[in-house]
Amino acid sequence: MKTKKKEITIMNTRLTKTIMGSLLFACGLVSLVAAGMASNIAPADNAETAQCSPHTLRGSYLFATHGWNIIGGVAVPKAIVEGIDFNGDGTLVSPFATVSINGNIIHSSGSVGSYTIEADCTGTLTFTGGASFDIFVEPTGKQLWMIQTGPAAAPAVFEGTVTRVSPAVSK
Repeated sequence: MKTKKKEITIMNTRLTKTIMGSLLFACGLVSLVAAGMASNIAPADNAETAQCSPHTLRGSYLFATHGWNIIGGVAVPKAIVEGIDFNGDGTLVSPFATVSINGNIIHSSGSVGSYTIEADCTGTLTFTGGASFDIFVEPTGKQLWMIQTGPAAAPAVFEGTVTRVSPAVSK
């Protein structure tokens, strides 16, 4: 009986490692493909001189994706649909979010954060007291791609696309 239990534990460990390795490989491959596709995107005008800045992101965007939190070495599924309002000045607010972590639903609103964008359209995004991401922004600001990079105490395999759904209203 003890041998059988040990065999099952070994098989479960091998299965978990195989699944995790496959998931990490798949996420890496998706990220490489997305980066490759993003590098082929060019704005309609001035493709050679296109530069990004915090002003590139203005308006309401929708972030809808899924991935995994890593808890005790085990991948726990996570999905999110979140609104993000970029103010064009390096600040943002999330008016709503619905997150599912292993089937547990969490609703939130009013989260604030900040972002940076370099001239080459790469940057960072951080929710105050929460997750941080590396980002790549399409030069017209219609889309951006995010991959979670922190916090280190809560590792995750989480990346996705953010799409503008409403432009900023001129003031």
